[in-house]
Amino acid sequence: MGHKMTDVREMQKVMISPSTRFFTETVEVGRISPLSFFEAGASQYKDSRFYWQNADKTLTIVGIGQAYTLATGRTDGRYKDISEQWKQLCSILIKEEKDIDPVLFGGFSFDEENRKESEWNEFPSGYFVVPSFQLRIEEGKTFISINMITDHKEAALDFERLREERDKLIHIAQVEEFDFANHNKVIATTERGKEQYLKAVENATESIQQGNADKVVIARALELQFEQEVNSVKALHAITNEQQESYHFGLQKGESLFFGATPERLIEIKNGKAYSACVAGSIRRGKSAQEDRELGEALLGDRKNREEHQHVVSMISNIFNKYCTEVLIPKTPKLMKIRDIQHLYTSVEGALGEENDIFSFVEALHPTPALGGVPTDVALEIIRHEEEMDRGYYAAPIGWTDAAGNGEFAVAIRSGLLNSDRAYLYAGGGIVADSVPELEYDETWVKFRPVLRALGGKLNG
Repeated sequence: MGHKMTDVREMQKVMISPSTRFFTETVEVGRISPLSFFEAGASQYKDSRFYWQNADKTLTIVGIGQAYTLATGRTDGRYKDISEQWKQLCSILIKEEKDIDPVLFGGFSFDEENRKESEWNEFPSGYFVVPSFQLRIEEGKTFISINMITDHKEAALDFERLREERDKLIHIAQVEEFDFANHNKVIATTERGKEQYLKAVENATESIQQGNADKVVIARALELQFEQEVNSVKALHAITNEQQESYHFGLQKGESLFFGATPERLIEIKNGKAYSACVAGSIRRGKSAQEDRELGEALLGDRKNREEHQHVVSMISNIFNKYCTEVLIPKTPKLMKIRDIQHLYTSVEGALGEENDIFSFVEALHPTPALGGVPTDVALEIIRHEEEMDRGYYAAPIGWTDAAGNGEFAVAIRSGLLNSDRAYLYAGGGIVADSVPELEYDETWVKFRPVLRALGGKLNG
């Protein structure tokens, strides 16, 4: 689009000084498509946008621009680092009761001790954004907020400019006609390190058989090359339609969009309650309702998958018992059915203890046994030695929190990194003592399928 907008990032400082203030203002507006709002910022804010929709579609958040960014390159203390920076910002927040709380959105890398030269180079250990313009759709109402963090003496004039910018974005989102149809043409599909992956599964299985670990998650990657640059909003539109039962996310940083549709919540905090989900153990969907039911029953009765699931339940329940009171955990798992796959699923909830924010839970829960292994430290060492790739933000925590302490993080699986005319897709599976490399390889193709299909690719496995 040819709409020219004021670059408000130039008038914001990045250092918090005694004179710095955090202003927010919210207006309720008519119905706006969240992806249209996301695309309305493309001309001026293409490199700094985010998108979030929870699994039951009761909350959608879109961010455009950067009122402030929080980043950390630390290996130890990175969760506390972001948490303390956010608390410092919130301590200078000026808002009226009617205003929606500002949101901080972003994610962490899977394993900061295993970073390599890769497509993830521009993503630090932790990266979060307070958007200049924030759309929030909840309970049938649409709100748009302006966030400004500044120490300028002329803050009132700056804020008025942001109001004009907000009105332009609203007008574009409501009036323009956007074509979200995907017309991507894949000209090359490369399985990166296929033989290395099969060998890694074999080696991990042997290590488990020798008693070094109970479970290790081994992942691999696909690289897609397209005929031309892939539009970020079209990729988001496709994945949200493909996987409607999942969490949908997109984090734009520079030229790269990390996006996906994950079934797995890591942690949600809402009004003093904490919620998590144990998702581990999987099987394909059936071609008929009868076959689907039989496969689901087989999954529920399968020893390997039930053991894999129980590792996750035990780990998450231990953390909730430490951080919460009144913990509730069902004794047996249920089936979570999404388009391409069904999982074993157990919900967990508890009353939030004092002095624990959402970043405390993220640190304690990541990586779950579903994405790392058991025991965690041993599994991570095996992953570092065997995978020979940088997972980046794949299988890591991504999500949001607000100034009131509410928020939600998901585990970023069923995801890919989009950069211009290339995309990098990631998938893995839990390896145990009786795992067979070829069968694990086949399962990764099922997990690649949602993002692969959303980008116009075809299943090769």
